[in-house]
Amino acid sequence: MPDSASITSINPTSRSVFPQGPSFTLEDFSSRDFIVKEFIEALSDSAISNRRSTLGPTTGNQLFDPKPLIRTLEHAQRRLAELSGDLEIKENELSAAVRRAEAQHSQNINTLGRKLKQTIESFQQLDTSLNGTGAGPGPTGSELSGSTGNMAVETGRKLEELDRQRRRALDAHFLLECWDSVSNRGELTLLENLRRSGTGEAKVRSAQIARQLLRISQRLDQKSWNNSGGKNNGASGHGAAEEGTVEETGLTRLNTREIIEKFSETLEKDLLKQFDDFYRKANFEGMKDCATVLQDFNGGSSVIALFVNQHQFFIDRSQLVTEEVGGDLEAWEQLADPDSEPLKVEPSLQSLIDEVKVVVQEESAIIKRAFPYYEQVLGKFLQRVFQQSIQQRLEMVLEKANSISSLAFLRSLQSSRSYIGALVEDLKAHGLTEHPDTISAQTALILDQQLEDLFVPYFVGSSYIEREKKTLEELYTSLLFKFTTFHARRKKAATTFMASLSKSGTELLSSARDAYINRLESSDFSPTQRRMLLQVAGLRDANDLLRRTEIKLTEEDGLPSISHAKRMLKWLAEGVSRGLELSVSSETPKDMLALLTLLLSIMGEGYIEVCLDAALETATSQELGKTEPDFAYLPAVRSAIGIANLMVMCINTLLIPLATGSITVRREMEKKTNLTTMRIEEKVNTIEQKIIDASLVWINKLLSGQRKNDFRPKEGDNAAWLEKLQTPTCSSICTFLSRVHNMTATSLPPGGSNLRQLLTEIAMGTRSLLLEHFKRFAVNGPGGLMVTKDMTQYTDLLKSWDIDEQVKGPGGALDVLLEVGSLFVVGSEALRERVWSGAASSSSRPGNNTGTSSGRGAGGGQVEAGLSVQEVRAYVSRREDSNTAAMQNVLSVL
Repeated sequence: MPDSASITSINPTSRSVFPQGPSFTLEDFSSRDFIVKEFIEALSDSAISNRRSTLGPTTGNQLFDPKPLIRTLEHAQRRLAELSGDLEIKENELSAAVRRAEAQHSQNINTLGRKLKQTIESFQQLDTSLNGTGAGPGPTGSELSGSTGNMAVETGRKLEELDRQRRRALDAHFLLECWDSVSNRGELTLLENLRRSGTGEAKVRSAQIARQLLRISQRLDQKSWNNSGGKNNGASGHGAAEEGTVEETGLTRLNTREIIEKFSETLEKDLLKQFDDFYRKANFEGMKDCATVLQDFNGGSSVIALFVNQHQFFIDRSQLVTEEVGGDLEAWEQLADPDSEPLKVEPSLQSLIDEVKVVVQEESAIIKRAFPYYEQVLGKFLQRVFQQSIQQRLEMVLEKANSISSLAFLRSLQSSRSYIGALVEDLKAHGLTEHPDTISAQTALILDQQLEDLFVPYFVGSSYIEREKKTLEELYTSLLFKFTTFHARRKKAATTFMASLSKSGTELLSSARDAYINRLESSDFSPTQRRMLLQVAGLRDANDLLRRTEIKLTEEDGLPSISHAKRMLKWLAEGVSRGLELSVSSETPKDMLALLTLLLSIMGEGYIEVCLDAALETATSQELGKTEPDFAYLPAVRSAIGIANLMVMCINTLLIPLATGSITVRREMEKKTNLTTMRIEEKVNTIEQKIIDASLVWINKLLSGQRKNDFRPKEGDNAAWLEKLQTPTCSSICTFLSRVHNMTATSLPPGGSNLRQLLTEIAMGTRSLLLEHFKRFAVNGPGGLMVTKDMTQYTDLLKSWDIDEQVKGPGGALDVLLEVGSLFVVGSEALRERVWSGAASSSSRPGNNTGTSSGRGAGGGQVEAGLSVQEVRAYVSRREDSNTAAMQNVLSVL
């Protein structure tokens, strides 16, 4: 942007009637920092400053005078027009200069083009003279030298062509001699001599001529090819021709095909021997020549088989691959232990794979140097390595693992697949024959196919996931054996005394124990697996099952265990991880559905719901109120709820997300999970309702034990009654309610609203029972004080619970108890005021079916009582002084 000094205004020392406008030139606009907005602002600032200087300071607001700005902008516009004219003149001058420069440039180009053309013509003349085609008189020495050199080159080229023709003629002559020899005399002496010369080039040339002879025989001796199975029936005095002749119209005709093919077989054997000698001497060029010739015989299969079969790796490993799988017995048992961490791949298989990695990398370099078709040879070598060495050892390792346990088999399968997969990736990263470049697509495809073929037998159909399910089912069944047995005895227990005499507890255990024994004793389980399952079940050995007296079930065996649930989910997570690594991705949703069904069946139905059913059965039996309810089953309910939360969390975070590939399967999994969750929630809700019902039944029973004289003390006992804080019935109920609160608060999950709702329901039920209870007792003056004390005890206890604020808060439902207590102690006048204020309050509220009144509670605070007129009459009528005139007057108002 031009400096503000460049836009000059009038000199403040000079005076003029009209202020001078700004001045600027083309250089002001040629700067890269020029900005139009700032230029206009500079013009405006100049005009404003001039205006201020002429007008001087003012004290008030002045009207805006646009004339200075207009004059400034008009002057700037005129100046810009002048500069525009100057700029146009300069532009025209520059355009004319450009046209002149373009014309000059075009003239220079034409001149240079003519010179280049002359130069090319001169070069062509020089080239012609060098080639000796020019006939110009008087050649110089350099021209003669160039012509002579070119003639020498042409002569050499012609000599090379003549030499090639000569060699082709000699080869054709030699080929015709060989054909004449084999067709007329039945011998290949010339080729035999060439083959026996001992050089590699001679054998390669013999092979080439033998192939040409076969083609000639196929065209000229078609009868030999048509009667390829014919045998020699001629005379026996033809020497070398005896084995290759056929008889036709009394003449002996030689079978050229058989003669040439026999020679080719002999030659092939020599080439294979020569290839083997070259291989032992590390002569890769000789190996490559032999392989090139042998490729024409049978596609190179013989030389490839020779290279692969006689490889030192297969010779050294032939005995090691077939030896038995040993290893530490403790390591195998650890592999079968579901609670131990899976071990690495089996040592002998690991050693083999490590050696394969080194051998393949080393041999790939040799194969590339020794074979022209090295990718084909490398493919055969890899197939032999995988299909013979690795596959045999893998089968033996997995067979050994299967003899240990099904879990050991699955873990060995996973570790083996992982280690062999790592081998394939390492070979791809190395590049093999393309090292250090990227491996070829053909070799990479062969490696992937070999890896897949190794494990195809173990993933046919649904065999893998069925094995996973069976393994998990065996572990789950063993872990829950005591739990299942305990609850089976509970369900089948006799309900009458006579039945209990005929059926003892040991007989009830026999069915479950016998079923488990029969399953363990089957041939499906190995001794190690049987011992491991007994350990999971908490039994020392199989004899514990046979000795009835040794199986002692305690109450803890019938309770759900969070640790058991965590172990089950850990085993499931291991199976899922193994399945993701081993199985095909397209089958993952179906596998997750199968595992979900197993989990919901065993953990959901067989563990959580069985525990809740037992708790519900106990809670139902306590509803009758014959004895004080024992909520000892609540910790089991809390554990069951915790296990259910763990199960649902595992399903939602592990199983269902893995089924996103199939919307149908995912929906089915969500449906099954929701159904199981709904059943569990319904049973928990039913148990909580049973707790409420049993508590209220027992409270009602305690209230029924209230003595009639508790609220009608005799005159002589006033002092003793006043010293009491509560009646015995109130003390029993408060003790029971405190026990219920402590048990539920410590046994049920604190999170959520279930606990609060349960305590609220008990509090409201107790309130209703108390309101009905005090309608049945006559109360005298001292007894009214005792009613107030009891009501205060009840209210304080219930308000100390974590229940809804609208129940325990000011003006809540529990404050009615305090109001009822006060109805038995206030005088007639105070009662009259309360009744009148309550009636007025009722009449002012629409729809008052259970009119509310206001009164002072035990603390003297104004509270909403929530009592209807009929209820107030019922309580007031139970006072001993209700027959007095004052009280009758109050009752008449009600």
